[in-house]
Amino acid sequence: MSYDSKVSIVMPVYNVESYIRDSVKSVLRQTYKNIELIIVDDGSLDNSILYAEQILSASDFSYRIVKQKNAGQGEARNTGMHYSSGKWIYFLDSDDIIADNAIERLVEVG
Repeated sequence: MSYDSKVSIVMPVYNVESYIRDSVKSVLRQTYKNIELIIVDDGSLDNSILYAEQILSASDFSYRIVKQKNAGQGEARNTGMHYSSGKWIYFLDSDDIIADNAIERLVEVG
């Protein structure tokens, strides 16, 4: 197993401005560094994307924000997979937080 394989984290976002900051920060804290974050704006009507972009633009983290009309979480995940370039894909809900070493541990056993 190569420990330098890119991991794409796909995060569907719809009206989660109360949670998005903590979720994005948990991605930025990952001990595994070869990660790209694909945020899919599933037609959010609040400031979720603005808050995520404020945090990400102040970092050197690889990310992409893709916008689409609201089509639901499943379609947003499919859209995120389309834009992903990693060997591995991890789906993270935008109101969830992952442990700092979560991706590293998954790559170890992958």
